[in-house]
Amino acid sequence: MAAVRCINKLKLALNSAEISSSTEELIQRMKKVYDSVGLLKNSDVTYENTLKTLADFSADSSSFRSSIDFPQHVSPDKEIRNASTEAERKLSEVEVELSMRQDVYDNIKAFDEKFGQGLTGETKRFLQRLIRNGKRNGLHLDKEARDKITVIKKRMTELAIDFNRNLNEENTILQFSAQELHGLPEDFIEGLSKTDDGLYQVSLKYPHYFPCMKKATNPETRRKLEAAFNSRCKDENTAIMEELVELRQKQADLLGYAVHADYVTEIRMSKTAGNVKNFLSRLASKLKTLGQSDLQTFLKYKAIESQKHGYENDQKIHAWDMRYYMNIVEEKEFSVDHEKLKEYFPLEIVTKGLLDIYQQLLDLKFDEVENAEVWHPEVRLFNVSDGSSGSVMGQFYLDLHPREGKFGHAACFGLQPGCTLPDGSRQHAIAAMVANFTKPTATRPALLTHDEVVTYFHEFGHVMHGICAEASFSMFSGTRVERDFVEAPSQMLENWCWEKESLCKMSAHYKGTNDVQD
Repeated sequence: MAAVRCINKLKLALNSAEISSSTEELIQRMKKVYDSVGLLKNSDVTYENTLKTLADFSADSSSFRSSIDFPQHVSPDKEIRNASTEAERKLSEVEVELSMRQDVYDNIKAFDEKFGQGLTGETKRFLQRLIRNGKRNGLHLDKEARDKITVIKKRMTELAIDFNRNLNEENTILQFSAQELHGLPEDFIEGLSKTDDGLYQVSLKYPHYFPCMKKATNPETRRKLEAAFNSRCKDENTAIMEELVELRQKQADLLGYAVHADYVTEIRMSKTAGNVKNFLSRLASKLKTLGQSDLQTFLKYKAIESQKHGYENDQKIHAWDMRYYMNIVEEKEFSVDHEKLKEYFPLEIVTKGLLDIYQQLLDLKFDEVENAEVWHPEVRLFNVSDGSSGSVMGQFYLDLHPREGKFGHAACFGLQPGCTLPDGSRQHAIAAMVANFTKPTATRPALLTHDEVVTYFHEFGHVMHGICAEASFSMFSGTRVERDFVEAPSQMLENWCWEKESLCKMSAHYKGTNDVQD
């Protein structure tokens, strides 16, 4: 009998024209589904023609949607990234319109009145979520208010897309002399490009920014980097933020909330913005003494460093000083040398160890897919199966290095939800882990700091959450859980980055075979 393979519906090789045509196709499908529900008479609603219709479309179309809007975050081709961004803009606008369909909401409410009491489990939760979402969209309000909210939601979605695109496309380069980069490790310097006149080029991407802020002895270098990093897309995105703040308050007013934060926290454990503010105030008060103590320690080392390197000591700890003196305190008072430590975490070894640990921990089996269709040669694809039964569970992609136009942080993207399909079969979950770990140089492999190892475990924990979850509805698949809980599995799994046994499994000095020592 032939082995069951993962059914991957993603189409990751679409060109810009295909993305555009696929977008129009999906929009028509979306409208058709919502028309079929909205045009029903209240008396004719059933589970099959209302809830199941909406759930089936979501399950069946998710991978098609990901094929269209995921490339904006990872494609090396700017034309494709732009097409994907514009596709998301169109899809999001239509989604806002569909989410504000009064006829669909009325039929969902009618279904609840007729059949709601008889529902249980996930189906009941799905119905409750649809009703809650409708109310939070203002569908219980009059038409004038609903129309205003629709306009606001469309504009906020458009602004958010522009905000993220600006950050992804940001490519600021600063130029420094060798003296200005004093203190940075040799392998870091070797990995930098140089201008014709010998200056080193430093970007604002994580693999450049964080090492400079932690190790550059020249405070002016750190100041320039910190100012540039926190001013990324300042002109474009400041205007976006200012407009978003106003729009969020207008929406809050229409929906009956004092502030936007009350709207956000209503469905979270904190419940109100006031509770959050009180919690943070109490926490800040309790931490103040410790903060003052740390500040004095930093000032002590700033005096020493200023005298040692011949820089003026203004007896203040600025934003660009924080990471530098935190690093010095760790080195001087806790004997933690991050540059030495990362020599024991070559990316290849860490990846093998991480995959082995997760396979052992969750009783899974990972098999790399050879010659897989991927969006960049560095990307790897793995099949996931149950370690005991051998049943197929899903797939995951690893895209670990920075490049121009790529999403600038570390994240898990759920691309195909694990859920029940219209015919009752199980759709396999597929996720991508996207990160920006330092690339190898001519003399060294890619080396991770321990913080990056923790990030790797954390984000891969989200990948495993997505693949191992067993929800029936795509709305609740994988990491689509309550916002207060979504980080809990990954935060728990980070623990393996602090245990000796697991550290030994994913470490070895890049020049030899010894792992991290006590």
